[in-house]
Amino acid sequence: MTVIVLPLFKRACRSPKSMCFSNLLPILIAAGSLIVLPAYSADEAAQMMQGKSLFTTAAPACAICHTLKDAGSEGAVGPVLDEIKPDFARVTKALLNGLGNMPSYKAILTEVQIAALARYVSRASGAEKN
Repeated sequence: MTVIVLPLFKRACRSPKSMCFSNLLPILIAAGSLIVLPAYSADEAAQMMQGKSLFTTAAPACAICHTLKDAGSEGAVGPVLDEIKPDFARVTKALLNGLGNMPSYKAILTEVQIAALARYVSRASGAEKN
């Protein structure tokens, strides 16, 4: 697209009543953002689905101990995640190091899975907005 568009801008800027490149730059940036956003949203949705699945199926499953409305879990041992609303960093730290009676998932889950699970919990609990 750039190869085709730049000669048109150069030609357009020579005429007195035209918009030059500097005037059209915000439009190009916005157009580029539209191309990138759908891919990001699809990746984010996939990560959220993976995180929700891990929340209910990881061994041991988070849902056994934790209550999280979005996951339909009503655990009675760990804190209610909807109330404490842990952010991404807090969930990641707990998954990697364990916390209280909660075991570490470092040897059980990959880094990608831990990130997906942390993102899901932080978003589903309301700590981070979509």
